[in-house]
Amino acid sequence: MDWKKALIYGSFAAGAVLFLTGRRPAGLAVAGIGLATFASENPEKFEELWRRMPEYIDKGSKFVDMAATFLERLGQQQQGGGYRNMPVAGGTRY
Repeated sequence: MDWKKALIYGSFAAGAVLFLTGRRPAGLAVAGIGLATFASENPEKFEELWRRMPEYIDKGSKFVDMAATFLERLGQQQQGGGYRNMPVAGGTRY
């Protein structure tokens, strides 16, 4: 692995960690460094990624919506009596 790939992967990973730990500006800056390095190293792949960005954003937003719905339902079931009120996959209860 050459140094540019290490910089790209490392900056994306560090940016994700910083973003998830609440340091969003720093995370975006570090991820931006990785993105700029990726664009300079692979301009044709970056162009393809840029063209497909709306599709990726749509899929990501659908995933976030599904996760939010799941967590909301899980919270409602925990308020309603815990695991005994959760439906079983087979459709019957013990």
